[in-house]
Amino acid sequence: MMFEKVQKARNTTMGTATKKIVLVGHCGPDSSYLRMAVMSADKGVQVLMADDMQELTSLLNAGVDLLLLNRELSWGFDDKEGVDLIRELRASHPHIKTMLVSNFPEAQAAALAAGARPGFGKREIGTPRVGQLIRDALA
Repeated sequence: MMFEKVQKARNTTMGTATKKIVLVGHCGPDSSYLRMAVMSADKGVQVLMADDMQELTSLLNAGVDLLLLNRELSWGFDDKEGVDLIRELRASHPHIKTMLVSNFPEAQAAALAAGARPGFGKREIGTPRVGQLIRDALA
């Protein structure tokens, strides 16, 4: 049964693997806005959501290309800060690319120090810079 779920998450389009971006710990309105920004950066990506650690673990096991983590995580995560989860993921999944979504420069600096790629703030969503950061992360 788990094999079937993993196979479904491994989506292919015209023989090439579809890039998968996971929105981690974002509320509904932010998720909608992020989804639009990601799709405008690369129309061929699949945008998935992880609202708790169980969903994130399943998606990680199925294979993902980039995680966009919220600065503050919801009730479904042991870690309450996105930076803490980035640090944890760097140890357990060192190949996974992560980015923090936060307007706070100190949170961005902490995410970089924890091993994340350069992230962006919610106020920047939809700007050319964000599109380029996403494309660079997927390259």
